[in-house]
Amino acid sequence: MDTKCQSIFVTDFGFDPLNLGNSPDRLKWFAEGERINGRWAMAAVAGILGVDLLGRPAWFEAGALDYWMPAKPLLAIEFLTLGFLELKRYQGWKETGSSGFLNSFPFDPAGLDSPSMRLKEIKNGRLAMIAFIGFVAQATVTRQTPLQNLTAHLSSPFDNNILTSVANLPSTLPGA
Repeated sequence: MDTKCQSIFVTDFGFDPLNLGNSPDRLKWFAEGERINGRWAMAAVAGILGVDLLGRPAWFEAGALDYWMPAKPLLAIEFLTLGFLELKRYQGWKETGSSGFLNSFPFDPAGLDSPSMRLKEIKNGRLAMIAFIGFVAQATVTRQTPLQNLTAHLSSPFDNNILTSVANLPSTLPGA
């Protein structure tokens, strides 16, 4: 299609510099992808901060820890379980055009689905995606958790900020 499709999405304000909204089917799939990625990001940000508040090992070191079973079988179980759930979600979305869980489409057990709540979910999801990228960048540069970085910054803002962190980058990188 050469013309932009008219969207009824709550977050469509006409900004589409890459012309991703030219196809109504693709636009619906992209909107669904944004919702799912936002939900994962919100869970990740809450989990990272929760682990940090509980004083558990840093979130970026979780892959090096020993768990209740060897890593390869655990990874295989996770791939099978999440692969099955994602397949069911995709099949349900193709049939109904809405997100869901297993055979419940739409999945709204709390009865909160409304245009205003969808807008809030998208906005919070976008913020969480940005926060997660910030956590990844912070962990890469400082090798500290978000709350450790916040505490250090609040104790001495001029000594612990983005400029001093970047200047100290050679000392925090492995092999430096």
